[in-house]
Amino acid sequence: MTICIVGLGYIGLPTAGTFSNKGINVVGVDVKQEVIDDLKRCVLHIYEPDLKELIADSIKKGKLTFSTTPVEANVYILAVPTPFKEHHEADLSYVRAAAESIAPYLKAGSLVILESTSPVGTTEKIANWICANRKDLYYTTSDGHKSSETGVNEVFFAHCPERVLPGRILYEIVHNDRIVGGINQKSSELARDVYSEICQGEIVLTDSRTAEMSKLTENSFRDVNIAFANELSVICDKLGINVWELIKLANRHPRVNILNPGPGVGGHCIAVDPWFIVDSVPEEAKLIKQARVINDSKPQYVLDKIKDAVNNVDSAVIAVLGLSFKANVDDLRESPALKIAESLVSMGYKLQIVEPYIEELPVCLCSENAQLVSLDKALKDSNIILGLVDHKDFCCIPRSRFEGKCVIDTRGMWGILNNF
Repeated sequence: MTICIVGLGYIGLPTAGTFSNKGINVVGVDVKQEVIDDLKRCVLHIYEPDLKELIADSIKKGKLTFSTTPVEANVYILAVPTPFKEHHEADLSYVRAAAESIAPYLKAGSLVILESTSPVGTTEKIANWICANRKDLYYTTSDGHKSSETGVNEVFFAHCPERVLPGRILYEIVHNDRIVGGINQKSSELARDVYSEICQGEIVLTDSRTAEMSKLTENSFRDVNIAFANELSVICDKLGINVWELIKLANRHPRVNILNPGPGVGGHCIAVDPWFIVDSVPEEAKLIKQARVINDSKPQYVLDKIKDAVNNVDSAVIAVLGLSFKANVDDLRESPALKIAESLVSMGYKLQIVEPYIEELPVCLCSENAQLVSLDKALKDSNIILGLVDHKDFCCIPRSRFEGKCVIDTRGMWGILNNF
């Protein structure tokens, strides 16, 4: 078996490494030539614990190669971005481009798996896009009919959503349960056989639309619960209550598990996927939409707090601790911390930025007023400390380093009364 994986980001590259490490021939495809050139030299463009060693071992054994164009394979896995456009409409252009790029290489029996989190019905769209490009191909619909009268070679399609946690991706790819949903029963079974090569968790079969909705549901559930915590923190701020203490007390109830609030919600999943449901059924998805509104408004609430702090000090220099969307990763996608820092730069504030998982600031922060510095320098040179991400390096800062400074802790790291 040869697997061609299109898209070598935070999901595609670890997936390629995991399959190839099991002795399966894998070709990783990405449209960025510089990414491919670096990967051939085992220079990774993303950080994930133990991933570099895994990739290096697979390359050395000849099981993993890289290309800017697809190749003929038995299985194609699409792991490309699915962002949203204006008005939170899903942008499927990357998915469509990936599907059309593999169309010339498909043959009878080929299996196409979509891993990208997508709106309900996307797997069916991929099947139609591909068969529109190849009149000799067809798929069998869920009710047993051929999709095309001209097609003579049957191909198969399934959705298998990723459900991994950055920082634990290599472990969770193997050990988490997987949902596999085909556009027909045969597609589901073929996809199950592929993932059984690497998955030690249970592989559960369903149809493609239910599989697509399952991933959106998982992330919307998380988003709604985070929104409750974020709204609670604002309420506590108005009432003069320590939200961190309150949550600890409430969670002593055996059936209560309130999450911790923060400066917003980021990442490629939770901050994006609920909008796919809202876009599909706007009249029905009232709670899901309101959770998105609450979480998207949190960065502005934090900014208002920072403005108040700046007004109370002379010649403000702000130490911005953290840019990533969650602790101990380098992923800046949809990060509320990054949005807050970008807003502070646009306001002309002087920033001493600490982000231990990146080597240079993103373009949006390139300014004479913003510097990427060490933690020690930021604590020394600033008079306002802004904790945005609870990286392990930040959680153990001695309280003595805060003396004489205004501290704004959006993550509850230091036991200081801040409600965000």
